[in-house]
Amino acid sequence: MSRSEWEMVIGLEVHTELRTATKLFCGCANHFGDEPNTNVCPVCLGLPGSLPVLNRTAVEYAIRIGTALHCTVQPSLFHRKNYFYPDMPKDYQISQYDVPINADGWLALPDGRRVGIERAHIEEDTGKSTHVGESGRIHGADHSLVDYNRAGVPLVEIVGRPDLRSGDDARIYVDELRAILVATGASDGKMEEGSLRVDANVSVRPRGAADLGTRCEIKNMNSLRSLGRAIEYEATRQITLLEEGGTVSQETRHWDEGTGRTSTMRSKEDAYDYRYFPEPDLVPIVPSEEWIRAVADALPPMPGDRRSAVAAAAKLAPDADPVVTVVRLDLDSLLHAAVAAGADGGLAVKRLANEVASSLERAAVLDPVAFATVVQMESRSALTPAQARTVLKDLLEGGGDPAAIAKAHGFEAMASDALADAVDQVIAENPGEWERFAGGEDKVQGFLIGKIKAATGGNADLKEASALLRGRRS
Repeated sequence: MSRSEWEMVIGLEVHTELRTATKLFCGCANHFGDEPNTNVCPVCLGLPGSLPVLNRTAVEYAIRIGTALHCTVQPSLFHRKNYFYPDMPKDYQISQYDVPINADGWLALPDGRRVGIERAHIEEDTGKSTHVGESGRIHGADHSLVDYNRAGVPLVEIVGRPDLRSGDDARIYVDELRAILVATGASDGKMEEGSLRVDANVSVRPRGAADLGTRCEIKNMNSLRSLGRAIEYEATRQITLLEEGGTVSQETRHWDEGTGRTSTMRSKEDAYDYRYFPEPDLVPIVPSEEWIRAVADALPPMPGDRRSAVAAAAKLAPDADPVVTVVRLDLDSLLHAAVAAGADGGLAVKRLANEVASSLERAAVLDPVAFATVVQMESRSALTPAQARTVLKDLLEGGGDPAAIAKAHGFEAMASDALADAVDQVIAENPGEWERFAGGEDKVQGFLIGKIKAATGGNADLKEASALLRGRRS
C-alpha cells in the first residue's frame, strides 16, 4: 500500500497550567523559575495529617476554559489517581476521573472545521524530574533530581477527540487552542516553560476503514514543530511495521528532538492501572448557574470571533493569511479604529499584516487616525503603494502627520495623462524590450515597470502603469 492509502488518526491531550497565584490545594506560590523545592508545604508534599483545600480561582479558570470550548459545565468529583513515580510525593495525583467539570465541547479551526473536545478536567500537576547524565533520560542517568515546586500546581487537561488527520492539523489545533487559553486569561500558554504541554495519541488505518488502529501516545514535545515532526514520524513507523506484517503495541513513546525519532518509554496504562477512587478529603464541585453565567458573560471575544470580525471588515475569508496574522498579533483593534476613521478595510489589513507586523514593537504608538489617513491616501491614489509604505514606516518610527511626511518626501499624486506620457516615453526608448513584451513575453514587464518608476521619480502608481502597458499591447 502507498502512504496515501493509509489514514492517520490523531487525538491530542493538552495540559495547561492555570495562572493562579497559589497551588490547587494549598497556599504555596505558583511561580515558574523559583529555586527548586522552595514552594512546598505539608499539603503539596503529602505529609501525614495534611488536608487539601480547593482553590476557587482555579475552578473559575476551568469554567472559563470549558465555556470557551463550548463544553457543558457540570457538577464534578475529584478522584485519587494512584501511581508510583518519584515526581509525586503523595504517590497519587488528585484529578477528575469519570465526572469532569467540562464535557462534550468543540473547537473550530480557522478554516471552520470542528474538532471535538471530550472533556476538560481539573487536576494537580506533578513535580519535575531531571535525569543527570549524557542521555538526559532515566535510562543511563547517573542520578536524578526532583523539584516539587510544580507538584500541586493547578492544571486543566483538555482531551480532544480523534478528529485530526495530519501533523499540520495537530499544529493548527494546538495553536488555536493556545490562543483561546490565553484569551480566557486562564493560562499564559508558554510551551517553553512547560505551562502548556501536549501528548499525542497516534494510530493508522487503511483509508476508508471504520475501525481504529492501535494507538501510541507520544510525550516530550515542547514546540509546535516538534509536535508535527513526532506525529509524522510515528505514523510512518506504524505504517512500515504493519506493511512488514508486524503489529503495533499500545505504549507510551518518547520523542527525541535530536534524532527525530520516537522510542518506547513504557507500556500504555489503562484506567484500572491507576486504581481510581473518590478523593475522601474533597467535596463535589457544584458551580451555580449564576456563577457559570457570570463567568461566560465576562469572557472577551475569542480568536475565532475576532477573525470573523476582521474578515468582514476586509472582505476576506476568516482563514486568509492576512486575517490570521492581524488577529494573532493583536492588531485587530487598530484595524477597527482605522475603519471607523474611514479607511478601506481590505487595504488596512494588508498594511497591518505586512508593514506594521514587521515593526510590531512600534505598533502600540501608531495613531489609528494617522494610519487610516495613509490608507485613505493610498486608496484614492494620492500615494502609490510604495509611497504609502514609506510614509507608514516614518509614522511607525516617529509619528507625525501623514500629509506632511508625504510632502517632505516629495510624494505627489501623478496625473493619469502624465503617467501615460511616461509609459509612451519608456516604450519609445526601449523598442527591443517592448517588442518582446508586445509579443507575449510577460517577464519583460518587470524591466519596463522599473524604467517607468525611474522616469517618474517613484511617483507612478505601478498598478496603473502595468494596466497601461497591457492596454497598449492589446
